[in-house]
Amino acid sequence: MILQALYQLAQREQLMQDPDFEWKPIPWLIVVDDGGTLLQIRGTHSIAPHGEERKNPGKPRPTSFSVPREPGRTSGDRANLLVDKAEYALGQDPAGRRSAKQLAARFTLFRARADACLDATGDPGVRAVCDFLGKLAGGDVAVALPEGCASNDLFAFVYANDVDCLVSSRPAVKDYWRSLRALPAGDASELRRCLVSGRLAPPVDKLPLIKRLPGAGTSGVALVSFNSNAFESYGWTGNANAPICREAAEACSTALNRLLDPAFPDAREPGQSLPKRHLRLSADTAVCFWAASPGAEEVTNLLLALLDADPGQVEELYRSIWRGVPARVDDNSAFYALTLSGSQGRAIVRDWFESTVTEVATHLAVHFADLAIARNTPKPKDKDLGPAFPLRTLMKSLAVRGDEKAVPPALAGEVIRAALSGTLYPLSVLQRALERWRAEIGQNGWSDLERRDARAALIKATLNRRRRIHRSSTSYPEVTEAMDENNTEPGYLLGRLMAVVERMQATALGADVNASVVDRYFGAASATPAAVFPRLLKNFHHHARKAKDGDEPAVRRARRLEGEADRILASVQSFPRFLPLDQQGLFIIGYHHQRHSFFQRREGSGRTAADAAAAPLPNPNRTLE
Repeated sequence: MILQALYQLAQREQLMQDPDFEWKPIPWLIVVDDGGTLLQIRGTHSIAPHGEERKNPGKPRPTSFSVPREPGRTSGDRANLLVDKAEYALGQDPAGRRSAKQLAARFTLFRARADACLDATGDPGVRAVCDFLGKLAGGDVAVALPEGCASNDLFAFVYANDVDCLVSSRPAVKDYWRSLRALPAGDASELRRCLVSGRLAPPVDKLPLIKRLPGAGTSGVALVSFNSNAFESYGWTGNANAPICREAAEACSTALNRLLDPAFPDAREPGQSLPKRHLRLSADTAVCFWAASPGAEEVTNLLLALLDADPGQVEELYRSIWRGVPARVDDNSAFYALTLSGSQGRAIVRDWFESTVTEVATHLAVHFADLAIARNTPKPKDKDLGPAFPLRTLMKSLAVRGDEKAVPPALAGEVIRAALSGTLYPLSVLQRALERWRAEIGQNGWSDLERRDARAALIKATLNRRRRIHRSSTSYPEVTEAMDENNTEPGYLLGRLMAVVERMQATALGADVNASVVDRYFGAASATPAAVFPRLLKNFHHHARKAKDGDEPAVRRARRLEGEADRILASVQSFPRFLPLDQQGLFIIGYHHQRHSFFQRREGSGRTAADAAAAPLPNPNRTLE
């Protein structure tokens, strides 16, 4: 089904208008004239209107051109026709890793393919290229690689009389290439039923490679491959286990390359790019999504901005989704999401999801409602906090110090499926969120606070969704966005109490504390309260007495905190010896909510400089300088 959906996408977006050619970014053009005269090597880079990474929206991109469609390189050297890397096209290695003998061999292969094309076509543009290559091989001309040239950059040739038309796109060369591609590959007498198109045709030995897959090499990986006996069945070897004809294989690979490319050229409108259709979840995992109907394009475009929490690209109708209100979408077109990882030279399918556009929009509203939580993160300079947490931020919050390389790929796939389908978030999300919260509780940089808020949102979402779906096996009430005075669950109350104890210590001692009660006791308090809280309450009363010896604002604050602690303890029957996983999650939420309530009170009471010094907690409503 995955390959068939990709095949249909290629047909709908006319990605295979000319099946013998494909679009590739060509950073460098070598301009030659009659007699092989080198005129210049010029770059094709330009500033893209929408950068792949929002942190660098002005990143220069090479222009894409239609070039001969070649099978992907595997083992051994093989030159492409008139378009290739510097190692083949010029016999030079920008990285300096290849030996002179290997470079000479590759350059010879490239010349041989160009000479064969000239013999068959007699084209003057090809003749100019061959003359230039001959001069280069004989040492009559020297070529310096352009500054900034990378080892995987492609070089193509332009005949001076053609201005911007590649030599590989001249009519005679295109006809020559089509005639080569029309020749049967392998044993044409072996016909198999193609699993994608359903037609009888010779199967391909290897599928074209997929580029830009996170975690995979720059040379690309195959979506379908059989490189070990463990993957083979019934005596078939290699790709005979999944017979796919060349036309279908190239269409599927082109469609997937289009989904992974942030600016894939639109063959129907030259110079324009197709909308981005993927979202990167971690260092080696991305989710590609698309709809089966052309009429659903507008909705699908906005889904990316929703998942990436980009308010500038979302219409008002879909802003309501961030507030948990289902959008008024009446589109039953099929919706697909494919989660992929690149690893060990292959593409790994993490998840395949099928639904409708309407259902996905509805489930996303529930997803954002479940994630909605009071923020304790300060506002960034000159802007507000985002309306929701991007999926990538949520996943980074579960990794050590936000390192997206440490995000488990399987977990990323499960989270995106839960968001799109409305099913349970995996319990491992709750477990990892608790682990990272305890491990990083003492970190107070802005990114640490953002990840802490994201973890609290994931804990709330996981608990609420489990309660909603498994109501009979859960006893806790619905977790609210901000503090709930009516929530008397042991975990929630003890989390609030922990925040009060921390606040009292800050009131009594200020910022000069080597290790706060949270740094020392948070992990034990959230798992085994009976072993920790008696000592914490003893320290609490000691800090209260010390605070009352201070100035008037500190005295007032200490009394308020004592009252808060008394109200919480009135609902605590006893300190449990241990808290189960769901109560540990409620502990985190209670702590998070109570800290936010402190911010709210401070904002409404005209706090003084002494207040701020005695309680150095991050304020979510101030602006960082």
